[in-house]
Amino acid sequence: MKESLIDRYAVMGNPVAHSRSPDIQLAFAAQTGQHMSYERLLIPLDHFVDHVQKFREQGGHGLNITVPFKMQAHALAHDPDLHIQLTERAALAGAANTLRFDNQANEEVISADNTDGVGLVRDIQRLGFSLQAQRILLLGAGGAARGVIGPILAERPLSLTIANRNIDRAQVLVQIFSDVAQNVALTASTFADLSGQHFDIIINATSASLSGTSLALPDTIFVDTSLAYDMMYGATPTEFLRNASRLGTKRIADGLGMLVEQAAESFYFWRGLRPDTLPVHAQMRSALQTGD
Repeated sequence: MKESLIDRYAVMGNPVAHSRSPDIQLAFAAQTGQHMSYERLLIPLDHFVDHVQKFREQGGHGLNITVPFKMQAHALAHDPDLHIQLTERAALAGAANTLRFDNQANEEVISADNTDGVGLVRDIQRLGFSLQAQRILLLGAGGAARGVIGPILAERPLSLTIANRNIDRAQVLVQIFSDVAQNVALTASTFADLSGQHFDIIINATSASLSGTSLALPDTIFVDTSLAYDMMYGATPTEFLRNASRLGTKRIADGLGMLVEQAAESFYFWRGLRPDTLPVHAQMRSALQTGD
């Protein structure tokens, strides 16, 4: 393996030019006195494994993985030519967004983690909300939703309802996570069947905000809701958040804080240090609003 003079990290994705990960990770490095580089790597859709191997062989220390490769990163565990260890949360999520390259007993080992869920939970807690004993609604049943269910359940909410246009996909997630739900009431629902139900926290894990479209949700679910949280983020509130605020939700928040918190967990996974996320969150918010 070719050794680097500086510890090298990167984010792999397609697209990846928009990623704020380099700004976040290098801010953490400066804050904690870590000597490391961090770059964006645009990867062809059909050559993910080859590029992971190449990065490792060139002396890379770790990777963040973004769309559309998170499930492929998890699937590395089934590659007979690789020695990969999945953390419990990566195994449960069925996806990985953080890879670390270790040398254990003279053998190269890849450790894979998923920091998305813990990033979401920590950001909600940063906002002053507890998930414990709360009625939580999670909108969507795709990879973004699956990645956060385990950490949400670990906070022991009163209930977690997974709602999706196609209830079959939501029911699959309920079945997958039923063993770790313990005393949490875990249920599946369509959007329409949410009518008349009430929730303390509503989390949007769908991709609707990327296209600016509205979800076909009953207006009644937002009445008296304490927090509406969109995992997407932008310079202005998403359509989901604007709608929630209009219908009576007490507080709204986007996913920029989740991005920073999951990045901090990745940093800890690599470097063994927990950075202070508050100044970095403020820095990222300012950059987003000014277009930097």
